[in-house]
Amino acid sequence: MTYQVRSIGKTYQARNIGIAAVLAVCAALLAAYFVKSAQDDTASGNALTAVMVASGDIAAGTSGSELANGKHLERRELPRDSVIPGAVASPSQVVGLVATDAIYAGEQITVRRFRPLAEQGILADLSGNMRAIQVPGTQHQLLVGTLKEGDHVDLVASIKYQARDLSGAGGGIDNNVASRIVLRDLLVLRAAADTGDSSGIAASVAPTLSVTLAVTDRQSQKLFWVMTNGEWSLQLRPLNKPKDSPESVVTVTSVLTDGLQTAQRSEFATGR
Repeated sequence: MTYQVRSIGKTYQARNIGIAAVLAVCAALLAAYFVKSAQDDTASGNALTAVMVASGDIAAGTSGSELANGKHLERRELPRDSVIPGAVASPSQVVGLVATDAIYAGEQITVRRFRPLAEQGILADLSGNMRAIQVPGTQHQLLVGTLKEGDHVDLVASIKYQARDLSGAGGGIDNNVASRIVLRDLLVLRAAADTGDSSGIAASVAPTLSVTLAVTDRQSQKLFWVMTNGEWSLQLRPLNKPKDSPESVVTVTSVLTDGLQTAQRSEFATGR
């Protein structure tokens, strides 16, 4: 009986030693696995990844196409852990987009700082000293039904002015009128909607029409002056190789004498 108890005790002892050995091996394997995993993670985090970085300050509103042409972008290799989510690896990723915020030199370029150009609307066509101005007018002035977005127009104006009195009597001579093309090659950002034929009570009320033009800040001053002080109309420019005639001012004299011979001009001037 005593022998049997001792035999059973030795069996339990051997089993416990075996279990402990197995657990020790498992623990060693797990430790080795976690160490290897940590080493892999560290190596992965230190792996270099190519990203695009701003080489100079980028203003909000800058188009991605401009950046893709090599302006203000440079390629750098950074540790993976330091790469911002959404980082751009190639300039082609921002083509067709526009920067929504200022990006400063040294910052990583991310798609989160851009949005499609189409979402900019009219602003997508403006940069630098360009401005958008809304021009109200009649159907004829605004070429309603003819003009469309993307067309280019000139502004022709007729303006009354006071000429200097050369007789020596002093004062000025009123009721002089001259016309000329005041502005050329203006981009139409938005054309006036064609309201079509109307009837009924509303037919006697002229609809409110306007076009939106892209002009420089200086051109906007001249355009506003003409809109306020003169008669004017837009004229559509051709798409196929547009050209401009030499600048000129048209007055009653130039209209009546244009094409006349010298003798005929003299007769007009003297009345005989």
